[in-house]
Amino acid sequence: MKSERLAIPDVILITPPRFGDNRGFFSETYNIERMREAGITEPFVQDNQSLSRQKGVIRGLHCQLDPFAQGKLVRCTRGAIWDVAVDARTGSPTYGKWVAAELSEENWSQLWIPPGFLHGFCTLTENAEVQYKCTALYSKASERAVIWNSAELGIDWPVKTEDAVLSEKDLLAPEFSAAKGWFQYTEKES
Repeated sequence: MKSERLAIPDVILITPPRFGDNRGFFSETYNIERMREAGITEPFVQDNQSLSRQKGVIRGLHCQLDPFAQGKLVRCTRGAIWDVAVDARTGSPTYGKWVAAELSEENWSQLWIPPGFLHGFCTLTENAEVQYKCTALYSKASERAVIWNSAELGIDWPVKTEDAVLSEKDLLAPEFSAAKGWFQYTEKES
């Protein structure tokens, strides 16, 4: 399993190997020991899956507050997405910074997004299917969102504003400044 820390070192790009033959391929997409070696030590308690039928669908930027803050291990099993993580940990040296990676059925990569980060993605293809593991259960009372195109973040999304497809809830999300104090950075996290 290949792992690479991104410009925000707490966010890790994981690429499991695929072993192919004339029948197709086999891949071990999750192994607790390999994940620990890569620096992902938290247990997963929930798996989620989404299907976005259109290119340009934006989901995010989402998070959950403590005690339901979620770390996510995200992969795209059909099509392709552009996956984004934003550091929302007040006091972090990378607070308000973002990193992104393309995840696709072709590159087979996964993105580890730790608790304390906002997460969102944009579909690069039609019929993009995303699966992700979470370190905490869903809690409606704890969920929060930031507007996808917050001027305070300057995320360089691969879709024009007029072409983006969003839920009504995501369209009404506040600017990034609303996230101040949602999470606190501690030295042990990095």
